[in-house]
Amino acid sequence: MFRNGARYNSIGPWLSRYFGERTVKAAIDAGFTCPNRDGTRGWGGCTFCSGEGSGEYAGIVHTGLSEDGRMIIPVKEHADGSGEIAPPVQQISSQLEFISEKWSDPLCLAYFQNFTNTYAPVEQLRRLYYNALSHPKCVGLAIATRPDCIGPDVLELLREINAQTFLWIELGLQTSHPQTAERINRCCTLEEYDRCVSQLLESGIRVVTHLMFGLPGESREDMMNSVRYVCREEIFGIKIHLLNILKGTPMDRLYLNGEVPLPEREEYIQWAVDALELIPEDITIHRLTGDAPQGMLRAPLWAADKRYILNGINKELKKRGSIQGCRAAGIRNPR
Repeated sequence: MFRNGARYNSIGPWLSRYFGERTVKAAIDAGFTCPNRDGTRGWGGCTFCSGEGSGEYAGIVHTGLSEDGRMIIPVKEHADGSGEIAPPVQQISSQLEFISEKWSDPLCLAYFQNFTNTYAPVEQLRRLYYNALSHPKCVGLAIATRPDCIGPDVLELLREINAQTFLWIELGLQTSHPQTAERINRCCTLEEYDRCVSQLLESGIRVVTHLMFGLPGESREDMMNSVRYVCREEIFGIKIHLLNILKGTPMDRLYLNGEVPLPEREEYIQWAVDALELIPEDITIHRLTGDAPQGMLRAPLWAADKRYILNGINKELKKRGSIQGCRAAGIRNPR
């Protein structure tokens, strides 16, 4: 299943095999907001999220490729000269030019990443998505959103796009435990997630689910139960984020008050490997930690050394003699 001695099904190599050549993700900032910020579902966003949205967890201060194959350069630099956010096709061109000396002419997926990327009138979404797909090197879309932001009209648009090109939808669940969801101000129910996943899978649309390890009040077994929960369905991929405390967020205030204990690095590595063993081998792994601009990262400071964490995960897998999915028997819902 896994090539070149790999012990888990990483999305970067998967994309290259699927498309037959190097394929990266170009992060698109389309100027969206979130219903958990504008009062529709809540105010202030999830407690771990900064004013910059999910881009803070994508490593935008580095150069090259992230562990999920995404081009990692600051998307906020992609203005069109007037100070406005540039169209997706222009952002893609800028990013491909940025990496042109290191990687010659790769294919790319347009990754609509920041905030909630289906939270707009459907015709606006149509213009943005098809604008990205108009780039000659763009071979598909990855769209990050919330389960409560895919209504019937948006679902129909996604079906239309999925029939024409490669597509996956990323859903920010973070935890399967309602008490934790309330604690982090997610403002989206587990039932909404279940319904959305069912609708997307029935439509033949790939689903990537986000989970976060280290949330306040959760034990190791709570986190593993969230992994088991999302892996019941035949999702395409999973992202596991380490909770990063970003300065100025509501979570930061709780941390400074001593209300958010954080794991040590070796403990987190154990969690990640425990999770990999539970995830069926066909599910692609898009992320195994989380990172943020160092100027904003309050804690844990060891999270900035992603290479050590990823190397540690591989070493622990080898030490255990295990691979992704070796304890996944019985997790999937029977069909």
